[in-house]
Amino acid sequence: MEKVANRLIGVGTFITGTYIGLKSFTFTVDGGQRGLIFDRFSGLKTKIYGEGIHFFLPILQSPIIQEIRLQAKSVASMTGTKDQQTVDIAIRMLHKPIEEHLAEIYKTIGANYEEKILPSIANEVLKSVVAQYDADQLIKMREKISQEVKDGLTTRAKDFKIILEDVSIIHLGFMKEYAQAIEQKQVAQQLAERQKFIVEKDEQEKNAKILLSEGEAEAARVINDAVKQFGGAQIEIKRLEAAKIIAEVMAKSPNVTWVPTGQGIGNLLNLKT
Repeated sequence: MEKVANRLIGVGTFITGTYIGLKSFTFTVDGGQRGLIFDRFSGLKTKIYGEGIHFFLPILQSPIIQEIRLQAKSVASMTGTKDQQTVDIAIRMLHKPIEEHLAEIYKTIGANYEEKILPSIANEVLKSVVAQYDADQLIKMREKISQEVKDGLTTRAKDFKIILEDVSIIHLGFMKEYAQAIEQKQVAQQLAERQKFIVEKDEQEKNAKILLSEGEAEAARVINDAVKQFGGAQIEIKRLEAAKIIAEVMAKSPNVTWVPTGQGIGNLLNLKT
């Protein structure tokens, strides 16, 4: 029994030692990562290790794990506009390294390339683009300016073997005095638009009255000409036509059964025979 126990202890010790030994000689690359190896004699190796378990020589070699997934980086900058206004602008970048250049990136920039490169080129491009526009244009032309910033940053990032999938402006602010001036300008524009509407409305009402007056004058002229040419007969015909229309309308009403003619004689309506 004692021999069996000793054997089990020996097997357990061997397995544990083997596991620890293998673990010391291997490194794991997870999904969305790539590995590099730094050799103390030959320096950084150019081979890029994919996902999985890989061997290395402890003490002589050191594994380096690099992210290749898209990551977000925000950068804020205070810069000046063409009309000498100070602007507080912030952008967000989605970035990742070019995989085949990982060794070159690590050799020239080191670890955390996004902290060393992206803020620098972001400030450079933002100052260059914003300086071409007045402060009010930054608001009116935000999409265009955002695209120019994206194009400039994408080009600069490629110089450092970095891919920018997306760049967007997430904040745009002005100094307090200028922001108040913009607000006052917008209020003044709204008041001006309202006053313009009132003036146009008054003008339309004036024109409508003129047209109405001209129509009434023309109607009076036509009636006057008709009286001169036909005497009162034409007016009497029009009066009778109007009376006929009124009588027909009233005849359709169930509440009207008698209409006076003004001569003591009534017209009976809606009588069933």
